[in-house]
Amino acid sequence: MSIFEQQTIDMKLPFITILCLVLASCTNNSQFLIQKNQVGPLTAATKVAALDSLYASDSLVRRVGEGDYVQAGNDTYLLYDNQGNPLLSLIPKQQFDPQETIETIQIIDSRYTTSEGLTSASTFGELKAAHHISSIQNTIKSVLVFVDELDIYVTIDKKELPLELRYGTDQKIEAVHIPDDAVIKSFFVGWE
Repeated sequence: MSIFEQQTIDMKLPFITILCLVLASCTNNSQFLIQKNQVGPLTAATKVAALDSLYASDSLVRRVGEGDYVQAGNDTYLLYDNQGNPLLSLIPKQQFDPQETIETIQIIDSRYTTSEGLTSASTFGELKAAHHISSIQNTIKSVLVFVDELDIYVTIDKKELPLELRYGTDQKIEAVHIPDDAVIKSFFVGWE
C-alpha cells in the first residue's frame, strides 16, 4: 500500500466514525422522541396486545382494573427499563381488551423529549418557549396546561402559583400567572 492510499484511509476513518456515532445517536433518540401521535416506538394505533413485543427488552407490568362497573379502576401498564427505572404509565381506552389502543400515557422518564426539548423535568418557562399553549385549566390542586399540537398536557402544582391563585377553581389562570421556574409535576400524552 502506498503512502497516498494510507493517508486517504486515515482521513476517511474519523469521518466514518463520526457518521456512525451520529446515526447511532439518531436511532437511540427516536426511542424517546415525543411527536404528534407517537411516543418513541408507541403510536396512537398501537394495540395493547403489541406492547410485549414492542418493549421486549424492557419490563412491562400489568395492573388490571378490578371491581364492578362503577368502581372499576383503569387497566394500567407500567413500563420499566432493564435497570428497573420507570419509563411510562399506559392506560388503554377500554379495560380488559388486548385489541384496544392506548388513550393516555404518563411520561415519567426525562429521556422522553419533544423535538424542541420539553421533558418531564422541564419548567413552565421551557414549555412556554418551546410550544404554543392551547389552553389552561384551573383544578383544585393543580393547573392543567394543554399543548394541542402534540396532544400533550402537563400539571403544575398550585403551590407554584402566587398565593391569591392557589385556592378555588373559579379564577381564570393564564400563562402570565404561572412563574417561568414552575416545575412540571406530571407530563401526559392524551390520544382520543
